[in-house]
Amino acid sequence: MRDFIDKIRNIFRIEELRQRIIYTLLLLGVFRLGSYVILPGIDSAQLALDFQKGQGGGILDIINIFVGGAFARGAIFALGIMPYISASIIVQLLGAALPSIQKLQKEGDSGQKKINQLTRYLTVLITLGQSGAYIVNLRSMYPTATANMSSTFIWLMSLVILTSGTLFLVWLGERITDNGLGNGTSLIIAIGIISGLPPAIVNEARANPPMLFFIEVIALGLATMAVVGITQATRKIPINYARRVMGNRMTGGMTNNARQYIPLKVNSAGVMPIIFAQSIMFIPASIAQFFPESGFWNATGSVLGNPNSVVYSFTFALLIIVFTYFYTAIVINPNDIADNLKRTGGFIPGVKPGKKTGEYIDNILSRITLPGSVALAFIAIFPSIASAMGVSQSFSQFFGGTSLLIMIGVVLDTLQQIESYLLMRHYDGLMKTGSRSRKTQGAPGVSA
Repeated sequence: MRDFIDKIRNIFRIEELRQRIIYTLLLLGVFRLGSYVILPGIDSAQLALDFQKGQGGGILDIINIFVGGAFARGAIFALGIMPYISASIIVQLLGAALPSIQKLQKEGDSGQKKINQLTRYLTVLITLGQSGAYIVNLRSMYPTATANMSSTFIWLMSLVILTSGTLFLVWLGERITDNGLGNGTSLIIAIGIISGLPPAIVNEARANPPMLFFIEVIALGLATMAVVGITQATRKIPINYARRVMGNRMTGGMTNNARQYIPLKVNSAGVMPIIFAQSIMFIPASIAQFFPESGFWNATGSVLGNPNSVVYSFTFALLIIVFTYFYTAIVINPNDIADNLKRTGGFIPGVKPGKKTGEYIDNILSRITLPGSVALAFIAIFPSIASAMGVSQSFSQFFGGTSLLIMIGVVLDTLQQIESYLLMRHYDGLMKTGSRSRKTQGAPGVSA
């Protein structure tokens, strides 16, 4: 415990890191404050009460979790940064199909700037559409709470405010990425999710006997450990480099002290398969709203919209496994890895460079993706299992699924950012054991 406290002190001894942490916390505080600024014409207390009665349901509850409750309060950040995430996903998928976007991806910083600009334009269009749908949904489902939103002026004003709120969060995320701890967009989503954890814990503790609540907390800890293990698990493929003479130095070759690897994550797709699968699961319920007299769509939407049903869990898990393979194929191209290795003089021991290397990497990737996809599917349906065992809906969502994966992924990335600053300043990393140490300015590896 003392070593951990010393490491926390070391963080604030580094001026640049201290400034970045404070800057990040201040901007995240702005986001949390904005989630309590209510749109004009909305009775926030009545809206929250109606939402808690279960009139939200389904995808509305998921959106509300991601934006830290702003959706249910009718706040200016009700849509959060999710339209930007949707735009980023669309551009990424288009990049796998359109040669023009693929060309931009290969142009370095200039191409990335154009892609970012395209993503922002698409974000505006998506946000305008979702803002209008959000206001129409509020007025139709919660007429009591939105009685003062009847005028066209207030409707248009709310449309502009919601769109501006999302664009402001995009700007906020970019500032955190550039001047803070990085991963600004992910941090905003994670803070929104984490904000719902303390009240969920308090409500669960009040509703259950101490021993039962203690068992639930232990189960939550085990689920968190399992997700951390899946997130960090990698398959390392060793690579060597041919010896080359550069000036008076010889580079490459295999050395026992500096062996290199290609790290392939067991879960390379991250949380995206769950997001895709959830979107598919809500399609029947959405179609049923347009065809209320259709018995087929109403029945299908009712079954696939019930997270506690066996059919829902099985279908959801199957879709996640399929989308895990699909998204892994998009983000990792074994042939590109093989070509890069060949250009730099690298090779996998016992495997011919070029096409054979690509096939070898593809085979390994296919084998490790199967257990990774099954584990991801189990993590996704575990909140439903916890809810069926008596855990409250608000608390069970933290036992797995998108919420837990995003929180753990962002926390691990942030810790790695902090660790890199500590190591650059010759401190022990936050995620390592031991006491603070400094290195001399002489030969590398010689301790003071």
